[in-house]
Amino acid sequence: MNPYTIPLSRNVKQALLMVADTMMLSLAAWLAFNILGISTDEKLDQVLSTTAMAIFASVLVFYRIGLYRTILLYMGGSSGFIVCQGITVAAVLFAAVYYLVLAPETLNHATIPIYWMISLVFVGGSRFVAKLALQSLIENFRPKQPVIIYGAGSSGMQLVVALQNGNQYLPVAFVDDSHHIVGSIVHGVRVYTPSALSELINTFGVTQILLAIPSASHAERKDILNKLEHLPVHVKTVPELFDMRSGKFHVDEVRDIDIEDLLGRDIVPPDPDLMSACIKGKSVMVTGAAGSIGSELCRQILGLRPSKLVILDSFEFGLYDIEHELQTLRDSLQGKSEFETEIVAVLGNTCNRNLMEVLLQRFKVKTVYHAAAYKQVPMVEKNVIEGAFNNILGTAVAALAANKCRVEHFVLISTDKAVRPTNVMGATKRFAEQVLQALAGLKGETCFSMVRFGNVLGSSGSVVPLFRKQISQGGPVTVTHPEVTRYFMTVQEAAQLVIQAGSMASGGDVFVLDMHEPIKIVDLARKMIHLMGYNLKDDKTYDGNISIEYTGLRPGEKLFEELLIGESVTGTEHPKIMRAEEDFLPWSELEPMLNDLESACQRLDLETIRQLLIKAVVGFNPESLKDDLFWPTPGNLGVTSAKPSSHPMQVKAAVAKVTPLHKR
Repeated sequence: MNPYTIPLSRNVKQALLMVADTMMLSLAAWLAFNILGISTDEKLDQVLSTTAMAIFASVLVFYRIGLYRTILLYMGGSSGFIVCQGITVAAVLFAAVYYLVLAPETLNHATIPIYWMISLVFVGGSRFVAKLALQSLIENFRPKQPVIIYGAGSSGMQLVVALQNGNQYLPVAFVDDSHHIVGSIVHGVRVYTPSALSELINTFGVTQILLAIPSASHAERKDILNKLEHLPVHVKTVPELFDMRSGKFHVDEVRDIDIEDLLGRDIVPPDPDLMSACIKGKSVMVTGAAGSIGSELCRQILGLRPSKLVILDSFEFGLYDIEHELQTLRDSLQGKSEFETEIVAVLGNTCNRNLMEVLLQRFKVKTVYHAAAYKQVPMVEKNVIEGAFNNILGTAVAALAANKCRVEHFVLISTDKAVRPTNVMGATKRFAEQVLQALAGLKGETCFSMVRFGNVLGSSGSVVPLFRKQISQGGPVTVTHPEVTRYFMTVQEAAQLVIQAGSMASGGDVFVLDMHEPIKIVDLARKMIHLMGYNLKDDKTYDGNISIEYTGLRPGEKLFEELLIGESVTGTEHPKIMRAEEDFLPWSELEPMLNDLESACQRLDLETIRQLLIKAVVGFNPESLKDDLFWPTPGNLGVTSAKPSSHPMQVKAAVAKVTPLHKR
């Protein structure tokens, strides 16, 4: 039971309201007669009986039109319209009684409008007063949390009304940068300048500020957040304007600020021609479709109306989830275009050459976005064999299948960690890049290209959700090193730029996305701590709430990431996409290395894998792969070419099954 509602049944409440309306309509009739001095003494009994009948009929009309189904606490404009309807009908009934019962010489035509107005004031006004009384009662027993709304525009006005009718927040002040609105009163709340924030926070005991600026750019949001960072408040925001218009979120659904706001990076609107060139009306495949980048690519591609969208992943639940999401999205888009996309979900691995060839042929795939890869640096450092097999051989198998099946475009999703790599993951991605560059050099029918960029916000393994979780749990926030910096980009922008870059490819292109300026991870952590309403605890501020702990760089991790191997880089027709010219090994050298790599992966031969990575990837030269679970150490039986396995027959059998990659 809700403790703020009157503990009576609905029928009893309706009966009480009907009795109250009867009394108020009777009082309205008596006042209407007496204000105009109309005498009813000669026909008092007849007037009383017929007026009672009219009032009784009016109450029945009120019931019929639903006036008693309205909850007083939530009465709004529609309820007021129902009251006006009911009172108008009641006035008509009263007029009938008035003109039929009284003698012509006692008639006064002003009686009816007076009765209508008095009844409207009594019936409608009593409900309004009751609503205010209930709200006041609830406020006394359930105090709201005082908040300041930053932005007194249309979204701010909608937000203040929603919060005033809600039960969680109490808007106590508006703050706005527009001087012409400062000092105004909006829905009972005064508008102040940003300079008054500190005083307002102390005066009202505010712990949260709600940003109601959904149409502001990320750069404008960043400037505002920089102003708020030093204040002891938790900053939240309302949804984006597009999300509110589409019905995805409501204006009062406040949430933590987006990391994009901290970066201040604005997205360049995509070029429609570049977006649709390789997709519209064609059969498209996305590998690694359940991942962060792969799933966003699927969403973007579906909106461009391909004839088929083949999604491939080895993660069963992730594949099921994105398939269901895409089907829902497709159903909402059907009827708006001449194309109705067929969605084909395939559970499988790109290392399966037969599977890849059958899929590409059966569904007549014209464009492939290859996002399938292991991307977590520490995990690949501990699982080198699977990382090399999936990232290098999986890419090679998919690319060779695409070339054989005459796929028009094959786009590899790469990473900035492929540039002068210090970890196995980066080395495998650079090896994979060279596979595509070498195949492009053979001048086949498939146009191979790759797109290289940095960290994607919100992706699996991103520091942002980790920091948010650590802060909400009271800390500490863990950062590997005080000087570590990274490039960041939103997953939506990354997917759009990947699609546009693939459309500009001529063969063997290495596209590099403009990641803006890199940021220090520790600075990001500090901003998130402050904007979530906490104080940083360090050697200078012992009274802080959340501390930052440095855990040390993880195996293979860099302090700084790069996007270019050489200095040869040119612009493209898109301001956020550059084209790099980089050296690579020809296919005649890479092909035997791929075959040796496949054999080494099957033998669990880590030393051979290490030597192949060193040979293929310039600058990669680890002394050992000691972090791998299979690296030979005392008490750990590993398999290497230098140290025979304790089960040579099994190794021999495994080697015998290996078929050269180009013949499989």
